Amino acid sequence: MATNFLVHEKIWFDKFKYDDAERKFYEQMNGPVAGSSRQSAGPGASSGPSGDHSELVTRIASLEVENQSLRGVVQDLQQAVSKLEARLSALEKSSPAHRATTPQTQHVSPMRQVEPPSRKAATATEDDEDDDIDLFGSDEEEDKEAARLREERLRQYAEKKAKKPALVAKSSILLDVKPWDDETDMAQLEACVRSVQLDGLVWGSSKLVPVGYGIRKLQIQCVVEDDKVGTDQLEEEITKFEEHVQSVDIAAFNKI
Repeated sequence: MATNFLVHEKIWFDKFKYDDAERKFYEQMNGPVAGSSRQSAGPGASSGPSGDHSELVTRIASLEVENQSLRGVVQDLQQAVSKLEARLSALEKSSPAHRATTPQTQHVSPMRQVEPPSRKAATATEDDEDDDIDLFGSDEEEDKEAARLREERLRQYAEKKAKKPALVAKSSILLDVKPWDDETDMAQLEACVRSVQLDGLVWGSSKLVPVGYGIRKLQIQCVVEDDKVGTDQLEEEITKFEEHVQSVDIAAFNKI
């Protein structure tokens, strides 16, 4: 019954034979072809041993082509490396550092002639005479000379330091001078403040700043030498003008 069933079914049992014949036909016309018939076959069909052999030949041919290309790349790289090495050696030879490190020929002085015995005897006599000379007798004179030079240098240094001007410490002070009321003559007040003259005091710019209710205060800048003028002394001198000045405050104090 199974045989009758297979007779009626349309199954191509010998398809691989036709595939091999087709592959051989195309190989004779166009050369070996990769196992296309094997790929196009169904999952149940398989090609013969000749199909595996042709696929192996194809793979070997592709590997040989790839090997040839890799050999060409390696040769190009070797040529590039050799060119770089030649260029590097040329640069090292032309660089000044390489010239400095190159060993220079040493000039060997000729050998001295051997003196005769009579000359050696005369030299020994002269050496005995030289031994009688006191080689350390000049140490005391050298010590005196060194002491004189040291004192001279110290004196020159002291003179140079004395001529150098000393740094003067100065301060910049901003004063707030307040009047009694709005009827105070601010111009007269500023004139009174600037009339204060002290050694080391320099007056600067000034301006009137509103306080309130029409009253304005005088802001005035001055520079003082710290060793000569103090803030207390400056405030005391300004507050002597009691008719115009009510108080004096220090708004800003900066070292220069």
